[in-house]
This record gives sequence, C-alpha cells and structure tokens, in this order.
Amino acid sequence: PPVALGMLRAGERGGQLGTALSEIAGHLEAEADLYSQVRHALAYPAVLAVVGGASVLLITTIILPRFAALLSDAGASLPPTTKALLMVSAFVGRHALAIALTGVVCAGFIAYQLAQPIVRIRLQSWLLTVPFVGPVLHALATARVTRSLSGLLAAGLPLLPALRAAGQAAGNEAIRIRLAHVEERVARGEPLARALSAEGALTATAVQLVSVGEATGQLAVMASRAGLLSAQEADRALKTLVGMLEPALVVTFGGLVALVAAALLQAVYGLRPGG
Repeated sequence: PPVALGMLRAGERGGQLGTALSEIAGHLEAEADLYSQVRHALAYPAVLAVVGGASVLLITTIILPRFAALLSDAGASLPPTTKALLMVSAFVGRHALAIALTGVVCAGFIAYQLAQPIVRIRLQSWLLTVPFVGPVLHALATARVTRSLSGLLAAGLPLLPALRAAGQAAGNEAIRIRLAHVEERVARGEPLARALSAEGALTATAVQLVSVGEATGQLAVMASRAGLLSAQEADRALKTLVGMLEPALVVTFGGLVALVAAALLQAVYGLRPGG
C-alpha cells in the first residue's frame, strides 16, 4: 500500500528501517482487524436482505401465479388487495427478463458513475452528512489517517509529506481532499490541530488528541492513540447502525410477507359458501 511504501522510504532515509518495518506491520495488522470488524458487523444484515428479497421474489413469481390459476378455476370474486397482488405477479412474470436486464443496466450505470472521481467525491461528501452513516465513515477514515500519520512520523517523515501520504490511506476521497486543504493551511504556518478542526478532516476526539500531541511534542504517539480511539468509536457507531438496520429489515420483509398472506387468506375465505 502507498502508506507502507511511504513509511519504508522514510525509514530508509532516516536510518530507522527497523522502526519503519515495525510501524508497517502494526499498521497492516490494525487495518486487517478494522476490515474484519466491519465485515463481521455487516454480514448478518446482508444475509437478511438477500434472504428476505429472495422470499418476496419467490412468493411473487411462483406462489401467486399458481394461486391465481386456482382461484380462476373456482370462479371466485377476488378482493381488491388480492387483485392488485395478482396484477403485480403477472407483470413480473411477463416482464421478468426486461426487469432483470434493466437491473443489470442500472447497476452498470451506477458502477460507471461511481468510477468517476467527481461523482465519488460528491457521494462520499454527502454520506458524511447522513445521520448514523456519516459518523461511522468519519470515524473509520480518522482511524486510518491517524494510524498512518503516526507510523509515518515515527519512521522519520516530515509532517507535510506525512499528511499527504496519510490522506491516501483514508479510503475516502472527501476526507483526502480535506486533508489536502489541511496540508495547505499547515504549510502557511497554521497549527495542525486548528487546520484539522477548520476543515472537519478528523473527528473531534482525534483533533483534541492531535492538539495535545502537537503541544507536547509527541504528535506521533498521540496520533497513534487517536487511531485506536477512533477505531473503537467506529466500532460502536457501526454496532448502533447495524442494531437499527436489522429490525428495520425484519419489519420491512415481514410486512411484505404478511401483506401477501393476508390478501391470499382473504381470497380463500371468499371461496366459502356465503363468503
């Protein structure tokens, strides 16, 4: 990774190759642990979304058409809700290929748009302002940046090049641009903590720790501490987000299945004599 190469070059230039290799190992281990936590937290909601979507698709495309044929043979008068569901089922069945192709085209268009730097920057900037999602992304980027900055400084790289290299490790283009503005402010003589706060590049906790490190001459140490605390903050925020997402998915897909079941039962009761 670019940050690891930056640490290695700084260690070679400053005669601290052993320290640089140690910092690289710690950085890569922390990154692997962070990615593992994110994947673990999102695994269950992803499975829930896939299974729920497949269940609704199965009901719509297979169960409902057979049920419609049964009701048609019985000559039943269908309730409005059941008629609406059968119309949706028939539409999906007749245009399944067109719907699938449309989905593929839309997915390709979205992927193409996200590959454009300006679109990706705008999207990531907007996501940083979204409640619950923004704090998670900000904390994750802060953890990467501060850990990278700590390693680069410990390896002997000057502050401005270290900021530039740490921005590449953010994993977020919007944060990288904010750090580029921070670098410009610091180059003009502004204190690092003040520049970080003005640009909103890092979380408030990380900025406070950077300020302490800047004042005491232990910036690398405090940046490492900020990275640890930011990773913990990201983990807590992610758990909160997932804790809200899971019941929302359960209620959504459960409501859809309940709606279909109610409509079918209503039609079945209508088949009874005098129904």
